[in-house]
Formats: sequence, structure tokens, C-alpha cells
Amino acid sequence: MDDVRLSDGTVTLSPLRLDDVEAHLAGEDELLVRWLNGGPGTREGVEAYLHHCREQWEASGPLRAFGIRVGADDVLVGTIDLRFAGEDLGPGQVNIAYGLYPSWRGRGLATRAVLLASRYAAGEGGAEVVIQVEPVNSASAAVAQRAGFTPGRRAPGKDGTRFDRYTRDLRAVSR
Repeated sequence: MDDVRLSDGTVTLSPLRLDDVEAHLAGEDELLVRWLNGGPGTREGVEAYLHHCREQWEASGPLRAFGIRVGADDVLVGTIDLRFAGEDLGPGQVNIAYGLYPSWRGRGLATRAVLLASRYAAGEGGAEVVIQVEPVNSASAAVAQRAGFTPGRRAPGKDGTRFDRYTRDLRAVSR
């Protein structure tokens, strides 16, 4: 796990770690709470989640959570996670969810992170990546489209929220 490091020279993805708690809490805003986190973070909640992420890495579980990092100091600017199994995923499908902290948005970093995560998913045997976006989240939909995802069907989530699904075939992705 500790040796997993993906980079395109601008963005680096590496597993989330316990020393990311402060940066994550400082970076969280109402958009991350709404679109990704499901509620405001607390120190205890973020620590518990990061422990869970580490356990998933160590057990080769279906969740692979990365920090999105930039610069020589690997500043945490957001998160991206891949789920290799789950509700609404077919065989070989991998769900990608991502979010950037406010001061890092609008720079193309999320698109770069999605491309890196897609390559990782392909290398781990994924056949297709899926991004699920609420229709009013135009920024996230734009990231999916810039990363080469194709708009698909609109489907309800488990709580009834409607999502637009974007997919990308991984067979053509260089690993």
C-alpha cells in the first residue's frame, strides 16, 4: 500500500493516511459535504474513515482511497476513491468518486486525478469505470466528460437521488 504512488508530473495519487486528517477537515466545504461526504466531517469520523481505508488497502478490499496531491511537498488538495464492487456496479465496473478542496478547483486537477485513477483501475483488472453525478453538479459532469467518459443513463441511487452515469471503457487505457 505505502508504495502505491501514481503521478502525471502535476498530480500525484497516493493512499490516504492518518496525517491527512487536518488538511481534509480544513479543506472541506459545503460542496464536498453535499456531493461527496454526506455530512460535515469530524476529527473522529475522518480518523475512523482513514483507518477503514487503510484496512481496505491492506486486505485488498474493494475500496481504494487516494489523496490527490500536488507539489514537491505532496500538499493534499482533495480525495479520489475507487470502488471495485458495490450497488449498481456490474462485473468489471469500478466506481470513481472525487472532490477537490475549494482553493484547488478550476485548475484541471480533478480531470488529471480521474485519468490516473482510471489507469490504476485498468491495471487492477477493471473493464469499465463509472462516475455517478447528480444532474445539477455540472462541474463534476464536466470533469467526467473532459476525462473521456461517455454520458449514459440516469438512474436512482439507493436513497432515491437521481444520478447521471458516465462510463469509460478501460480496454483502451494504457496501464
